[in-house]
Amino acid sequence: MSIFDGNLTIEVAAASGIEAVTKREIQKLGYEPSGANYGRIYFDGNHQDAMRANVFLRTANRVRIVLSKFAATTFDELFENISSMHWEDILTKDAKIIINAKSIKSKLFALSSVQSITKKAVIASLQRAYPGISFNETGSVYDIEISIIEDIATLTLDTTGDGLHKRGYRTYLGNAPIRETLAAAMIELSVWNPERPLIDPFCGSGTIPVEAAMIGLGIAPGMNRNFSMETFRNAPDVRKTVQEEAEALINRDRKLHISAFDIDKDAIALALKHAKKAGVIDNIHLQVNDMRNVSSSLPHGVIITNPPYGERMMTENEVKDLYRDFGKMVSKLNEWCVYTITSFRAFEKYFGKKADKTRKLYNSELECIFYQYLAAKPDKYRN
Repeated sequence: MSIFDGNLTIEVAAASGIEAVTKREIQKLGYEPSGANYGRIYFDGNHQDAMRANVFLRTANRVRIVLSKFAATTFDELFENISSMHWEDILTKDAKIIINAKSIKSKLFALSSVQSITKKAVIASLQRAYPGISFNETGSVYDIEISIIEDIATLTLDTTGDGLHKRGYRTYLGNAPIRETLAAAMIELSVWNPERPLIDPFCGSGTIPVEAAMIGLGIAPGMNRNFSMETFRNAPDVRKTVQEEAEALINRDRKLHISAFDIDKDAIALALKHAKKAGVIDNIHLQVNDMRNVSSSLPHGVIITNPPYGERMMTENEVKDLYRDFGKMVSKLNEWCVYTITSFRAFEKYFGKKADKTRKLYNSELECIFYQYLAAKPDKYRN
């Protein structure tokens, strides 16, 4: 018997500020997600559905399977609940068991103790199932998280491995790169669609235009990488079925109008490498160009960008001048919507215009504001 053969509760982790975007993605995949709590979203499915979430979700951080949920205010309760589980239905005899722990607003907050007791409880259960066996942990890795939130413990098994932001195309990092999952979230939060032109005037190593091209062509973000769930020897092999689904959804014939610029020729060289590895190099116009010289003859486009913040790359006065000039450049494209993320709190002042909407997002651990400027809708979208 294996836990992976039946119905599962699947947990999707999302970064703060983009949970609603991830929830909409889960709905588009055909599931009924619960509301997000501490960045965790749940839906019911099976092992193949967990694989679909890994392959298709663009804004999620990782996908886990919920193994158990119970109240725990003492270490005895923690041990008893975990050791009473049938871990032989989850783990192989030679499983390499990794335990991670987190605690929020709970009586059990000593994470090293929580990890140690959880590991002992798992081994105690396996020893009952396999008496006399020496657990050498030389097999596949099973990464288990014990999360205690407001005295409720949730045990989950990671199915992802490396975080979902690692699509496989970005093997070279430029200065101050934006995570792929955040870039995808910015695009999903915008009004852009594949029929509209898109410009990134500060493209760096190309993450935003590459993610946009993948969205436009229907390329699943996880179809060119592997996941830890593929190493679970006691689980069904579902990758081939999901991979075939992903390949069938790609539309290579769709024409996109995506342009990306950067003043740094080395950044554009990286962007070209990333676009090629992602399979979208023929769908993006990449060019060395100063933002101040960027223009377009196309109407009703969308600018989505991650400009320098000054945190590592520029002085405060340089950032102020850059944002002033950015505002002047955008003013020449008065039918274009603008979406930009920055940690610089006076952005609106120097950009020269108050945003229509703002949203708090995090670029890695850095708290940023996502500024959204809307323009008139194209005639075809007007009432």
